[in-house]
Amino acid sequence: MCDALRHRGPDDEGFYCHGPVALGQRRLSIIDLATGRQPLANEDGSVWVTFNGEIYNFQELRPELERRGHQFATRSDTEVIVHAYEEYGADCVRRFRGMFAFAVWDEKRRTLFLARDRVGKKPLFFGWAGGQFLFGSELQGLLRSPNLAREVAPAAIENYLTYGYIPPPGSIFQGIYKLPPAHHLTIRPGDVPGRAQPERYWQLDYLPKRELGVSEAVEELLDVLGEAVRLRLIADVPLGALLSGGIDSGLIVALMSKLGGRQVQTFSIGFDEGEFNELPGARLVAERYGTKHHELIVRPNTLDVLPKLVRHYGEPFADSSAIPSYYVAQITRQHVKVALNGDGGDESFAGYERYLGNQVADVYQRLPRMLRRGVLEPLSRLIPESLPRRHRLSQVRRFLQVAAQPTETRYLHWVGYLTPEQKDDLYTPEFREQLAGYDGREWLGQQFEDVRQSGMNALDTVLATDVRSYLPYDLLVKMDIATMANSLEARSPFLDHKVMEFAARLPARLKVRGSTLKFLLKKAALPLLGREAIGRRKMGFGVPVGEWMRAALRPLIEDTLLCANARTRHLFQIEPLRRMVAEHVRGDRDYSYPLWALLWLELWYREMC
Repeated sequence: MCDALRHRGPDDEGFYCHGPVALGQRRLSIIDLATGRQPLANEDGSVWVTFNGEIYNFQELRPELERRGHQFATRSDTEVIVHAYEEYGADCVRRFRGMFAFAVWDEKRRTLFLARDRVGKKPLFFGWAGGQFLFGSELQGLLRSPNLAREVAPAAIENYLTYGYIPPPGSIFQGIYKLPPAHHLTIRPGDVPGRAQPERYWQLDYLPKRELGVSEAVEELLDVLGEAVRLRLIADVPLGALLSGGIDSGLIVALMSKLGGRQVQTFSIGFDEGEFNELPGARLVAERYGTKHHELIVRPNTLDVLPKLVRHYGEPFADSSAIPSYYVAQITRQHVKVALNGDGGDESFAGYERYLGNQVADVYQRLPRMLRRGVLEPLSRLIPESLPRRHRLSQVRRFLQVAAQPTETRYLHWVGYLTPEQKDDLYTPEFREQLAGYDGREWLGQQFEDVRQSGMNALDTVLATDVRSYLPYDLLVKMDIATMANSLEARSPFLDHKVMEFAARLPARLKVRGSTLKFLLKKAALPLLGREAIGRRKMGFGVPVGEWMRAALRPLIEDTLLCANARTRHLFQIEPLRRMVAEHVRGDRDYSYPLWALLWLELWYREMC
């Protein structure tokens, strides 16, 4: 199992095997390189831990634990987990400020305690096979068990084609589960599947609101974010920053430059296609702060890495920005071992255009019905469906298609991959029967229900849903796998729970004001980044796969999806699939998202089943 995860920790390995428990560890040495080996025990060897991640406030927690009589043998953050567990039990996780997935074996209580960080930076899979409870950071580790059957879960396929990822509690395989963020789980020898259930220990509260002026809020934001950056600069190895053309990563680089006392190394990825290329924006920040800047252009031939990535992700994963994420991690690892990034700024401070779209939709629904149905909605049908998804007119058409619908329907229409109609057209009768009526939209509906609080505004409802769905199961999976595949540690100051708690309590007017998204963050960043950097349109980290599929990638799409021996033929009918490919290649419609999801799924079956 450890051999399968060697990329996550190439520096060292360790094992603890005693009685009913076996713990294994692959180590990426960041703090206390000499003595911080794992698994690691307390003074008498009765409590053992194996741990992936960082506890950023370990230097603050250690003196407190020493005053309570605990003796430390290392300088590592890992040892804080052992003694905090001894002192506080399951509540120890509430005291940690960091990213983590860990397991603690308590010999005296005969319990295995597993926990995952609040937001889901670090993954934790678990399952039962042949009477054994198995857990690990990636599916590849669990799949080394000869007792584990690789039986694909039909509902997971439906979920994947809906969202582009597979949400919890399940995974792509029957009997393997994900521990959700902000949860812990206690297992005892003899437990059977389903007996022990994960327990939530934290949630992000958006109420009550704090009434702050703009200048006061800017000052407090820079204080809490600056502290989060400072904590993430603690390392015994070189570190740098992943720099896009956006405000979030730019602000992190600005704070690093002010706090670090040395030249920051920055790393960026770009494309030949100008609509997707963020390098000019990244260079503005790099030049302003005199960073040692590194760039790489991603072109279609770089997709030769796809089969390797499919194996690393373990599950089907349709976010095409996994490609540039992998390559930016690769060039970064050639120079540093730790890199800070701007992940999480959009979900806390309202950076996505769909947040503004939801507010506009609320106004739209108050327009006279005759104007909406007689004029605006017919106009949307005049906009060609062949336009790329990112094109402004395409966004207008997609907005008008669902502007009159409930928030959940709008949200999924804007972020989803295959529509219910597309899936129904593609599915074979046999696969529909296996689904037994299951609809992937049910999971998202439950997330909206779970986050709603009395008095919560519409913007916060969508932000909270993103924190429960898109953030942990798309963005953070992408970054964890891309960086760990290259033995690089990624740290995200915006995902510090104190930063997120500060942002959650801000009133909506400090997040979206008029047509300005991320209002407060832009106010804070303006003197640090300059007006030109602040005024750039958000580009995200998209990949021009739609254009590539009509040219350089066309043979790959046709030979993979339409070949007679395709592994997904039991799922999809060939004629509607052939029609979808042909319409996209001709430019009649833009099927970039659906075709990429289907391509990855086919490659996944070839690599993993």
